[in-house]
Amino acid sequence: MAANKAAYLSLLYMALGLVLLAIVSADPDLLQDVCVADLSSGVKVNGFTCKENISAEDFFFVGLAKPGLTNNTFGSLVTAANVQKDPRTQHLGGQLDVGFITTANVLISKTIKVGETFVFPKGLVHFQKNNGQVPAAVIAAFNSQLPGTQSIAATLFSAQPPVPDHVLTMAFQVGTKEVRKIKSRFAPKK
Repeated sequence: MAANKAAYLSLLYMALGLVLLAIVSADPDLLQDVCVADLSSGVKVNGFTCKENISAEDFFFVGLAKPGLTNNTFGSLVTAANVQKDPRTQHLGGQLDVGFITTANVLISKTIKVGETFVFPKGLVHFQKNNGQVPAAVIAAFNSQLPGTQSIAATLFSAQPPVPDHVLTMAFQVGTKEVRKIKSRFAPKK
């Protein structure tokens, strides 16, 4: 009887431990759409307060476009990636038009070139488009344990079962004819 009780308690503690591990391992919910650190503010809330007015420059970094000084013992230079130096996560080769849209429907966009960096805040609709005649190479880093991508147009217009036409006509303020035309472009190829 005592052995069964001990086994039951051990199993209960192990299950509780697994639940707590899952809670601690989850990505935290965002409190804001965008928080650009205001390094000039004297107030420190979880590190830095957020700037009130943002622009594309707040998500852009040119520091990787210029080679660093590597005439040291190791022949290399480490570029710091912290809030004081470079908290951004997009590096590229070629030329891209990039941007994102805030929940206030404000477009933040910029054209970036080799070695420049642009950050997309987590969870916001964003885009990258090669605007050059040559392929662009991108190194992307995500702050999620299992990141993915989703094309908004393909999601809405090729869902199975389909999103009803009347829902799309209301959402996009277009006629049923236009919705069906767009859906036909996303139809699976046979």
